[in-house]
Amino acid sequence: MRILLSNDDGYLAPGIQTLFHFLNNHDKIRDCVMIAPDRNRSAASNSLTLAHPLRIHHYAPKILSVDGTPTDCVHLGVNGALDFQADMVMSGINEGANMGDDVLYSGTVAAATEGRFLGLPSIAVSLCGHQHYDTAAQIVGVLLNKLNSLKLDRNTVLNVNVPDIPFKQIRGIQITRLGKRHASEPVVSSRDPRGKLIHWIGPAGQAADAGQGTDFYAVERGYVSITPLQIDLTHYRMLEPLADWLNS
Repeated sequence: MRILLSNDDGYLAPGIQTLFHFLNNHDKIRDCVMIAPDRNRSAASNSLTLAHPLRIHHYAPKILSVDGTPTDCVHLGVNGALDFQADMVMSGINEGANMGDDVLYSGTVAAATEGRFLGLPSIAVSLCGHQHYDTAAQIVGVLLNKLNSLKLDRNTVLNVNVPDIPFKQIRGIQITRLGKRHASEPVVSSRDPRGKLIHWIGPAGQAADAGQGTDFYAVERGYVSITPLQIDLTHYRMLEPLADWLNS
């Protein structure tokens, strides 16, 4: 298996570095190439850069960065900019959870979504903290050993969230749905050194829907959460009511 590896924290982030070295030493991986943003692009979502050209920088034979978004990286890596043909796209290991409503903003999930959009099976992996990246890497190893028996639908991305605990303390893996968060905390406003008003986006809201079966519930109890995400956002149950409303 040949894996294209990306993230949204940047190519120097400890999570992607840990996963890169793990994959290049895994017996099921023929090759792994990293192509990731040249700096932190967290919360970039699915944005593509269209207003200016993108530059790929080579740091080592298998480590590249792009002056763009996570989606840019995967688009370039899969769609002809590299002399490398991937079998799968993997995004992560992200520093911090991507659960519930986080997936709407997440550059980590967006990189995987772009891979799936371009026809490759894709997995997004996040550590719900910033310490035990080795735990998340070992969970990836467990999943790789089982992937041959799973055929991912073209419209599906696997979103994996790993508790920030030692691997031996992981209680298992659960298949979950997305929970929901409360609204974000208020904007934080202040003044820059020249007295001009500036604003910081407030922290994400706390979990609102975190009951049994959700990603929040699983991770809180020491389980790895795997949530299948679909790219098709159509609300099919609303098609007929909307048609009736329009024609009334």
